[in-house]
Parts: sequence; C-alpha cells; structure tokens
Amino acid sequence: MNVSINTIEQESWKDSIIHRLDGRIKLILVLMIIFYSVYTTNFKALFFLEIYVIFLVIASKISLKFFFKRILLILPFGGAIALLQPFIKPGLVLFSLPLGLQITYEGVMFGALLLSRLMVSLSSIVLLSSVTPIDDIVRSMRRLKFPKILTTLLSMTIRYLFLFFEELNNIRNAQKTRGFDIWNKKTSYLWRVKQVGNTIVMLFLKSFEKGESVYNSMLSRSYTGEPVSYNQESNVHTLDYVLLITTFLILVFIELNKNYFMFF
Repeated sequence: MNVSINTIEQESWKDSIIHRLDGRIKLILVLMIIFYSVYTTNFKALFFLEIYVIFLVIASKISLKFFFKRILLILPFGGAIALLQPFIKPGLVLFSLPLGLQITYEGVMFGALLLSRLMVSLSSIVLLSSVTPIDDIVRSMRRLKFPKILTTLLSMTIRYLFLFFEELNNIRNAQKTRGFDIWNKKTSYLWRVKQVGNTIVMLFLKSFEKGESVYNSMLSRSYTGEPVSYNQESNVHTLDYVLLITTFLILVFIELNKNYFMFF
C-alpha cells in the first residue's frame, strides 16, 4: 500500500465514531496521551497506553497495516537517537566492542524508554492525522487559542504541501523518463547519491522561489500577518465529553496501578 499525502487525507474523511468527534476534543485527547508518555518512566504504563491507542485505531476503522506502515516511515528519524543511547550513556558496562565502544545497562534502559515514548507519541499523532482532515486540525488549534504564529505557519505549510509533493513527483517522473533509477545497481552509487542531492537542491530552490512569489502576492493584497479565515461553528456533543473523560480516567488508572500490572 502506497502511503502518500493524498492517501492520508482520504483516510481522514472516513466515517467512524472517532472520525465524528469534534476536532478540539481529538487534539486535546492526543496531547493528553503525549504529555503523559513524556512524563512517565514506567514501561508498563507506556505499554498499556499504546494498547489504548491501538484500540482507538481499531474503533476508527483505520487499516492497521496503513497505521503501522506510517509509524515505520517516521520512526527512524527519532529512533536513531534511542539506538545510540547504549553507546553514549555512562553506566554499568554490559558488553565491550571493538574501537572502544561499550554498551551500558543505563544506556539500554534509557534508549528503551525513549523508544517506548516515541512509539506512543507517534501512534497518537498518526491517529490524529488519520481521523482528522488537516484543515480541521488547524481550525481546532485556532479555536483552542494556540499561538497565532504557530497556526499561521502550519496553515501555510498545509496549503502548499500538496503543491510541493506534486512538484517532487514531476521531478521524479522527469528523471525516470531519462532512465534514472536510484535502485539501479548497474550505475555508480556515488552518481546516484549525487542525483538525489541535485533533486533535493532543485526542490529547495523551487520552494524558495514559490515562497517569495506567494509572500509578495500576499503583501500586495494587504496581508498584515493576522490570519483571516472562516471558522465553521461546531458543537461539542456528549460523546466527545465521554471519550475525553474516559481517556483522562484511563491515564489516572494507569498511573495509580502501574506497579501492579502483571506484565514485565
């Protein structure tokens, strides 16, 4: 299954109990889970919190394959930091490796904790983006009084994200018509890396030029930095409050009983 921006947006327009929740409730719910995952240092609590997030994913009728594939695509960016902890954090040495490298017990535990926190946080973010259209997330942030500069930057990013994704596809298609394939082992590895670098530079230059032209166009239309947009009125229903309170009670229950779970 191909994970693209369009695929993610299509998933967010499905119909389920979780999809029908108010955007503000979904945003608060995800922030609660992320804040608690950062706060706790207990593996049992993080394990059961991840189970709860997966339960919400199942309730939202999102494909588990799609869900975990998105997590795996993002995980290496933060997971690399967790994997380095056994080698850089001082403590009780478990193994000694060549080149003076050592694996410490404290490093292994801290790396595992970072990885667990990252999994819960990524799962929550993927859940939010899979059940909420991107524009609805921005509107919810504005209605919750998030900083204006943050919502404006996010809104502009979303507005032109699809445009640059299409531009990247055009560049890749042009390369394919000229016989370029990054996985073709018959060509020099350094040459392939150089072509990828050229693609990144080309996309960066196009993005910079597009940003300059768009900003100048906005200034010519009296843009002052204050976002002006239409916010559709939406009411918070009983189900929204029920799920929010349920999530809060689950977090409290996990915190109070984390030392009594039968696992680990």
